[in-house]
Amino acid sequence: MAPAALWFPSQNDLLHGYSGYRRHLPSWLMIGAGEGMKKLSFLVSLTNNDNDYQQEQAAAAEKAARRLGVDLQIVHASNDAVTQSQQLLHFIQGAAASRPDAIIFEPCGGTAFPQVARAAVAADIGWVVLNYEADYLRQLRDSSQLPVFSISSDHEEVGKIQGKQFAALLPQGGSMLYIEGPANSGAAQRRTAGMNLTKPANIQVKTMRANWTEEGAHRAMSSWLRLRTSQQTFIDLVGAQDDSMAAGARKAFSEIPEGERDRWMKIPFTGCDGLPKTGQSWVRSGMLAATIYIRPNTDLALEMLTEAIRTGARPQERKLIIPESIPSLDELATRVAKVSSQKHFAARP
Repeated sequence: MAPAALWFPSQNDLLHGYSGYRRHLPSWLMIGAGEGMKKLSFLVSLTNNDNDYQQEQAAAAEKAARRLGVDLQIVHASNDAVTQSQQLLHFIQGAAASRPDAIIFEPCGGTAFPQVARAAVAADIGWVVLNYEADYLRQLRDSSQLPVFSISSDHEEVGKIQGKQFAALLPQGGSMLYIEGPANSGAAQRRTAGMNLTKPANIQVKTMRANWTEEGAHRAMSSWLRLRTSQQTFIDLVGAQDDSMAAGARKAFSEIPEGERDRWMKIPFTGCDGLPKTGQSWVRSGMLAATIYIRPNTDLALEMLTEAIRTGARPQERKLIIPESIPSLDELATRVAKVSSQKHFAARP
């Protein structure tokens, strides 16, 4: 068996310091080197801190950082893409000693900042995109050995599950309100596309948009309810692209005059994200008829980055996380059939 080729740092590697070239060490040279390694530092950039999923993203990252023994800083962009790009450039263009080893970010808007990504890689900073399909990653990976990859929920599958949930909840068809995320959000676009693939033709959809927060959905729904046309519209179901927006819509319905309130509050509401303390809890309490569990992925990103940097192993370019209906589609259909049967017998003379 031929001996393994030895690797030695170049002058450029030495100029960048140990943190610059340690990523390229073969895994067999890293064994037992943990105590002498510089403590890794990561930056996580999230869209906001008002959404339950983003809050869970932050909590998952903090827990993983403690477990992995790495430093972590989290910034929030208040749902503003310009703010987010400025925040990222601040860290990328800072003093070399203060730069993170890698940046993990979930884009606010319709772009994953390709120019910012190139600046990060040029500054010897790894780059991870969450919940967005960034088509420039292959080019960055071809030009650098830094860990560059994406982790995303399968948003089209999320939409497909929603369409099937709507079919289970309205087996005879009907009309529904569908609350989408921002128009420039790739996640919102793919969820809508997936929903339309599985939604039965006998369910008519009226759409409105909000900004992934309870407050934004509450404001949008309250404005719609003040329109005269809303009073003449019969709605059988409200579906939202995340649980916080479903909660905001339900809150808006709870504030309308008592005479109309009962009719609106009896219709089913559904959402997405399905976190244990919010969406899943709301399904158990009956506040939501269904949700979709979308696993937080900041912790997975940190694990993959730490492994890549410490061992030299290169992560796959793209990793998809599969969503899950809560309750299951079969259970949801059974529940609806049971309620329908009870109503039928109650109505018999």
